[in-house]
Amino acid sequence: QVQLVESGGGLVQAGGSLRLSCAASGRTFSRYNMGWFRQAPGKEREFVARINWSGGSTYYADSVKGRFTISRDTAKNTVYLQMNSLKPEDTDVYYCNAHSRIGSEDYWGQGTQVTVSS
Repeated sequence: QVQLVESGGGLVQAGGSLRLSCAASGRTFSRYNMGWFRQAPGKEREFVARINWSGGSTYYADSVKGRFTISRDTAKNTVYLQMNSLKPEDTDVYYCNAHSRIGSEDYWGQGTQVTVSS
């Protein structure tokens, strides 16, 4: 089992920045590719960004490309999402995800609210 705890959400004005953190515990961090997703009430959860187990490969949704950066710190078992130039449409609950490199283990955090005011 892997436990994921997100933090760093909050209220920010449009154009501002936030950094989300996701601390993982329970199993070897490098077993997992990590990702961030977001979801608004009544909508499907959507992909935001992912990073592979080594940190050598990243991928972003078109809507956040050039504004968000995903990274991971193996020593701290933590994945980050640096969000710059935030827009009101980035307002959502953001979820951290861990997906095993081998097999089909899949874990989610509890989510952290990001609100961007115009």
